[in-house]
Amino acid sequence: MTVTTLEASAEAGMGSALINLGAIVGGVVGSVALMGWLARLVFGSARLPLPHRATPAPVGRPIEQVAADLRRLGAQLARVPAGAPMARRRGLQAAYDDVLVEAARLLEVPHALDTVPPGRPRDVERLRLQTALAEAGLAVPD
Repeated sequence: MTVTTLEASAEAGMGSALINLGAIVGGVVGSVALMGWLARLVFGSARLPLPHRATPAPVGRPIEQVAADLRRLGAQLARVPAGAPMARRRGLQAAYDDVLVEAARLLEVPHALDTVPPGRPRDVERLRLQTALAEAGLAVPD
C-alpha cells in the first residue's frame, strides 16, 4: 500500500470513529435524561401529559356574589325614603326579584316569582321564595 492509501484509510477510520463516539455520547446523555425523568415521575415531581378534558363552564355567577347582591339590594330597598319617586322603588324591587330568581336557579329552589304579576300575589311569592332560600342555607335579608 502506498502512503496516500494509508492516509485515506486512516481518515475514513477516524471519521467512523467520531461517528461512533458521537453516538455513544448521545446515548449516554439521552439515557441520563430519561432516567432523571423516570425518577421524577416515580417520586412525584413529573407529570404525564393528560388528555385535555373540557371542564363545564360555570352556569352563572358564584353564589357568594349573588348573596352579596341580595344583601346590598335588600338594604337599599329598606332605605328608600318616603318621598322618593315610585320608579326608584319599583326598579330596586325588580332588581331584587331578579337576583332572588338567580339565587333560586343556582340553589335549584322551585319558584314562580318571574311568572306572578305585580301586586299582592307577587309579594307573597317573594316571601315564600325568601323562606325557601333561607331553608336552603342562603341568608336572605327580610
